Amino acid sequence: MAPARFCVPGERLCSLEEGTPGSGTYTRHGSIFASLAGCFMKKSENGMLPVVSVMRDVDSQLLPDVGATVTCKVCSINSRFAKVHILYVSSTPLKSPFRGTIRREDIRATEKDKVEVYKSFRPGDIVLAKVISLGDAQSNYLLTTAENELGVVVAHSEAGVQMVPISWCEMQCPSTHAKELRKVARVQPQFLQT
Repeated sequence: MAPARFCVPGERLCSLEEGTPGSGTYTRHGSIFASLAGCFMKKSENGMLPVVSVMRDVDSQLLPDVGATVTCKVCSINSRFAKVHILYVSSTPLKSPFRGTIRREDIRATEKDKVEVYKSFRPGDIVLAKVISLGDAQSNYLLTTAENELGVVVAHSEAGVQMVPISWCEMQCPSTHAKELRKVARVQPQFLQT
């Protein structure tokens, strides 16, 4: 079998006399061009002209976009921000995690100057957040939890037990009844598993 030929958008694949356009292609001036980056395919059926198409890798990595809701795990915190690993975009798991940052001023919508990161997140917490900026090559995605629906959804107490939210800013350990401060997300009914 011949090695796969990769092509880029705008690349001329062949003339209309050599094939008919398929998915991932377009025609212009009697030629077939690639409309997306991928693998060049040429299939002939029943002695007719072969169908020319461009197929993308189906396992391509999904990227978080501005405005996307992401699920992430808190890795570390300091007085100015929380570092997170983005694990899901909406409900789609990522092949490899992306790094993100939730700045102190992006944790809550009100009283931004009174927010303390350690009273909102702890390492190991699972957080729902929204992407507000893509950052650049060496920085992370900037995230916000400044909506009622965003914040900590899963947290474990110091005893290692999954805590239960009791208010918008507190979670309680069911075994020790110890309360810990968190920026708790008000999870929407459509995201609850029954």
